[in-house]
Amino acid sequence: MSITKDTFQGKIISVQPRIRLTRSFDQRFHNYLGYSLRIEGKLGEQKNTFLIGIGKAAQAKHSFQAGDVISGECLPVPDPRLEPVDFYKVSKLKIIRRTGENQTKEPPWEGVPPTLEEYRRRGHRHLAARTYGTRCIPCIWGCHMAVEIIVDHWKPNIRKYRYETFCYGPKSCKLYKPGSIRKVQGRHGMVWIEEDWVDEDETSHRE
Repeated sequence: MSITKDTFQGKIISVQPRIRLTRSFDQRFHNYLGYSLRIEGKLGEQKNTFLIGIGKAAQAKHSFQAGDVISGECLPVPDPRLEPVDFYKVSKLKIIRRTGENQTKEPPWEGVPPTLEEYRRRGHRHLAARTYGTRCIPCIWGCHMAVEIIVDHWKPNIRKYRYETFCYGPKSCKLYKPGSIRKVQGRHGMVWIEEDWVDEDETSHRE
């Protein structure tokens, strides 16, 4: 049985890492899935803004950045709780128009994003959801992660889901705001509070 994909065409608003974060009380694990393209354009017959997930090989091949106009075909993600994008399994990718040189010197930083390995090396800090939504969507260092919380290892079917926002960018960014402290539910009603030292430790090796 053949599967009919949705066609899309539009202008890229941002390119950011596509990451799933798994939390288990005071432990966290990252799954670097690829890149998230925020596109303003047409999906099927509807004009909209939507998120397309691509792999790192596709990004390495095309070097997408904000301002590029592209087209392709895609499928809806099967479980939106596990993905920070709306669509994935992209095929027939085509660059219709390239933007010019787009490496900005002030935040929000645009241009071609770094490799996933570089994001992993840099580590991230908490980013206020409101700041992300109003200032950081175009930035290559912003990230909107799908989060899966394993509440109880002895009852693996008990899981919770949410989204969290993070910043991989320079600590000198004048737009940065950390937002509220993250809390993670554990078994028997216990709660892990992720204090500021977690961010400080993860990014202590860089500026």
